[in-house]
Amino acid sequence: MKSKLPVIIISIFVAYVAFVAVIMLTYDPSPDEMKWEDRQAYNKAMMTEITIGQSIAEIKSLFGKADFTEAKISNEQQLQVLFYRTHHVTSDGETSKEECTPLLFKQGVLIAWGEDTYNQYLASQIDS
Repeated sequence: MKSKLPVIIISIFVAYVAFVAVIMLTYDPSPDEMKWEDRQAYNKAMMTEITIGQSIAEIKSLFGKADFTEAKISNEQQLQVLFYRTHHVTSDGETSKEECTPLLFKQGVLIAWGEDTYNQYLASQIDS
């Protein structure tokens, strides 16, 4: 009688390889789970996909958790800035605001992004 052990072992191995292949082909990590280099490249690429008028919830679902956030009330308008890392400046092991692109929201709606936007936020020169 031939032993069924080799067939069982091969079957388990084939099932394992198929399982790993399915996971590798279908698993798409969220931005929060990516290494910083991958997340930076992802964020930079996704900046081309955003549009004025998107909600803060839409942006967070697209980009994940912000690297930095700021908020204030100016002229009775709620202003919020989310910072997402998009470029490398210093190899110090820390993400700084200088390595991020700011996204500015008024009343929870995206109104602008980029360096000039953050300067407007700091000066509270946002039109109503």
